[in-house]
Amino acid sequence: MNPVLESLRKGLVVSCQALPGEPMYCEDGGVMPLFARAAAQSGAVGIRANSVRDIKEIRAAVPLPVIGLFKKEYDGFEPYITPTLDDVEAVLSAGADIVAFDATDRVHPHDMSTPDFITEIRKAHPTAVLMADISTYHEAVMAAKCGVDLVGTTLSGYTAASADSPVPNLQLVSRLAADLSIPVIAEGNISTPELAVAALDSGAHAVVVAGAITRPAQICTRFVDAIHARLAQTPLEN
Repeated sequence: MNPVLESLRKGLVVSCQALPGEPMYCEDGGVMPLFARAAAQSGAVGIRANSVRDIKEIRAAVPLPVIGLFKKEYDGFEPYITPTLDDVEAVLSAGADIVAFDATDRVHPHDMSTPDFITEIRKAHPTAVLMADISTYHEAVMAAKCGVDLVGTTLSGYTAASADSPVPNLQLVSRLAADLSIPVIAEGNISTPELAVAALDSGAHAVVVAGAITRPAQICTRFVDAIHARLAQTPLEN
């Protein structure tokens, strides 16, 4: 097995991302590397990062493997996780150890199918470590046949084809781990330590946790919502 993939085995990968408009997003950068350092100090085995800037800054800040991606929307197309060959090139040039991309059945920009997309990546980068972000069993099997190195359940529940899937989809993790010969990464709505352990028990090679660790506004909202729900039932005593 590739040494980078081996280093992720049965460990926690922390997704350190913030998009424009979110509280932790900073035009000048510098914020995501701090999350990455905290993750590294706490025992994480890898970081998932978005954008050329953040990949470069995180690589300089921590010695952990980086799963890189580039979130970018193209008019008329649904895929937004590293959706074009130019985006793949940017992620790899930034120094990512693994490049993650949308590997769903949806058509990529420039009217390229996912199998063709993977083929073109391999032509340009024969030794690159490719992570297919999928939403269904069929998509994962297809990506594996096309030669990716690992699959992640990142998009399960976020596409039309997976709209009725449980969240998080540990059943999908278990099925893929049993049927595929490549590592399966559990990702998507892993919101508690118990769910992270359950994902690994389901056969995941590693587990990616995002908002539950690196999105303070999302974390705060969970507490506030719980308090409001309790108050709506019966006012709390002083």
